[in-house]
Amino acid sequence: MNKTLYISITLVAFILGLMMAFQFRTAGRVDSGVPYDRAQLLTTELKQLEREYADLLAEANDLEAKLTQVEKGRPEASQAVLDELIKVRQLAGMTKLQGPGVEVNLEPIQREDELGDNLFNVRDEDLLRVVNELRASGAEALAINGQRIISNSEIRLAGSFIDINLTRISPPYSVLAIGPADQLESGLLIKGGLVDTMRDWGISVTVIKHASLVIPAYNHPIHLEYAKPLKEAQ
Repeated sequence: MNKTLYISITLVAFILGLMMAFQFRTAGRVDSGVPYDRAQLLTTELKQLEREYADLLAEANDLEAKLTQVEKGRPEASQAVLDELIKVRQLAGMTKLQGPGVEVNLEPIQREDELGDNLFNVRDEDLLRVVNELRASGAEALAINGQRIISNSEIRLAGSFIDINLTRISPPYSVLAIGPADQLESGLLIKGGLVDTMRDWGISVTVIKHASLVIPAYNHPIHLEYAKPLKEAQ
């Protein structure tokens, strides 16, 4: 009886052992398939990341090339703006200029036999005539007794003196003009022209050509209170 029981128990234990061994091997095969799929997935993701990295690298190189072109163009653009600013300042009379031209000296002819004031004093309108004649003959820059003549310069009589740029000047008057010297001179000295007329009025006028003379810059503040640029020009 006991022997039969022992044999049965041993047989059952053997069968259970076989079953457990089979279950363990089956589970081992299932677990070994997971790392293989995972490797494939990671490989696919790695290739995708490599393609994206290559695309980004190409885009970065393209942007860097464009930035290099912009950096090369910036000095040229800055120089163009600077050149334009210098040109505008020259045209506005804000810079000292040098060039060929003429010097026109005017002063009244003093006569010892005359009493009182000289009726032939140089007047503001005489200076205006000289300036207009020089401009008509091609003058590019003008100054009278050190005062630069610009678009808003006034030449007017103030008592017994003449004011230019709100500055009082006194005779003798020296008008400097930069431009074609021969043309400026001939415009003034033409027979029956302005110089002949002023000499007839009792004004001493001399015209001297210069290979190079210097015109000072306008050194007074300019305020535009009412004049505004148009929106189209901004």
